[in-house]
Amino acid sequence: MTPVPLPVLELSADQARRMALRAQGLLGAPDRRGGAPGVLRRLGAVQLDTISVLARSHELVPYARLGAVGRRTVEDAYWSGGRSFEYWSHAACILPVEEWPHFAFRRRAYRSRPHWNHDLPTGTYETVIRQLRTEGPLTATELGGAKNGGEWWDWSASKVAVERALMYGEVVCTERRGWKRVYDLAERAIPDALLHDDLDDTECTRRLVALAGRSLGVGTRADIADYHRLKGEQFDAVVADSGLVPVSVRGWAKPAWADPEALASEPRGRHRTTLLSPFDSLIWERARTERIFAFTHRLEAYVPRPKRVHGYFAMPLLAGGRLQGRVDPAREGTTLVARQVSLDGRKSVTPMAQALVEAASWVGCTDVRLERVDAPELRGPLSAEITRALA
Repeated sequence: MTPVPLPVLELSADQARRMALRAQGLLGAPDRRGGAPGVLRRLGAVQLDTISVLARSHELVPYARLGAVGRRTVEDAYWSGGRSFEYWSHAACILPVEEWPHFAFRRRAYRSRPHWNHDLPTGTYETVIRQLRTEGPLTATELGGAKNGGEWWDWSASKVAVERALMYGEVVCTERRGWKRVYDLAERAIPDALLHDDLDDTECTRRLVALAGRSLGVGTRADIADYHRLKGEQFDAVVADSGLVPVSVRGWAKPAWADPEALASEPRGRHRTTLLSPFDSLIWERARTERIFAFTHRLEAYVPRPKRVHGYFAMPLLAGGRLQGRVDPAREGTTLVARQVSLDGRKSVTPMAQALVEAASWVGCTDVRLERVDAPELRGPLSAEITRALA
């Protein structure tokens, strides 16, 4: 007898949006007691990037959720006390140290294939490991130099070796110092209880799917798989055992899954008004952002200047649980410069002014200067609100 399929819970698009915001720590009272470590555990991954405008992206992520937490406090929260490690997840990410065992499948995959087509002189890998054992933690420069003097990927042999060891899991990035990775042996940096590759590939991906579902609140197959850059078929193989609940969302063309805890109560609470890093996990997947917020988000830093629409590092404005505009910021001394501002009508003027002034204060700026406002009629009201907020 063919089993009768269980009914699938239906959510409204508004419920799904609020579930996503709450799961990401952007709806409800900020968890100030948990601080930046709590943000990292909640999100499961904080993406790193070289671009620094107001601050680097991994600093902007806890700022968006907690407010003006000290930047040194954020760095210490990530790197001190063995709380985290850097590895390849959604991209290069800071990850809670508890997730080390979950990436055994990726370490095994890296060990089973060659990388970067770099030839490594005999003995170089062993020399780097020996040097870390006796002298570490060390940067690539301290290990013998990061580059040969050529283009970006013209790495030195020691840099190739240590990056290979990082991929394999023999070495860990324990912090960034002046944006350089600091490497140490995994046996020294990862707690003994976590330092293992005991989980098979299926169990690793099952856990990562469950964690991604929790961090997203609700998502499609593509949303959840993309969180830690899993393949669709990896998601398919484990979702039934992940604990996630099949749901449908009105207006979403594809099936979805929700975290059972997210379904247990209606998402309510205060909405955060803030500027978001383009690499924030709330919005890093463009299709999901468009589906949830009806907002097209694209990082234009690598787009030729004449083709940019919103600017080099346009930061979306989150207010009232919606994405209501964006600003391309810069800093000149103690002035935050809003190079280009886009607003979703008059209702977005006050939130944008508040967000700009708060961000300016956080990075030590005492003034905000407007350059271009896409809707000229809103320039005056926005300038007046900024002046009022600065007073």
